[in-house]
Amino acid sequence: MITLEIIGYVRVKYSDEYVKEHSGEIEGVVEVLPRFAEGLDGIEYYSHLLLISYLHKQLDTKSVLKVRPKRLLRMGLKLEELPVMGVFATDSPTRPNPVGLTLVRLIKREGNLLHVWGLDLFNDTPILDIKPYSSSYVSEKYSVPDWAKKFDVRSPI
Repeated sequence: MITLEIIGYVRVKYSDEYVKEHSGEIEGVVEVLPRFAEGLDGIEYYSHLLLISYLHKQLDTKSVLKVRPKRLLRMGLKLEELPVMGVFATDSPTRPNPVGLTLVRLIKREGNLLHVWGLDLFNDTPILDIKPYSSSYVSEKYSVPDWAKKFDVRSPI
């Protein structure tokens, strides 16, 4: 058994459906619980943060190991056109452990409130940890599957 402590919550003014449709383009606030606020000292000097979250709205998905990358539906593809992939080869929120990793841009800090852009999380999503983004996370050489290159303008072709 693993026990994790919630350090804060995501606050957005949008419906879950809107967040799904605009994933990665949402502005909101990470409200860090007051007892953890001291741990934010110095975070305002970083431009980006990694949020580790508990995907609290996921149903029991422990047995799901194959998924379709449904974000591609926004590009006009039909569900049956999407490749079936192992869940660990996707960023699907449907996972054996409902843990999310989100890169956001820090707009500003106000006490225990972090105003951020780039959220793909619902209102009230619990935050388990926050890590500042640094150049140590950048990989200059990487590869992605051909199907992903077609739909991600940031992928090297």
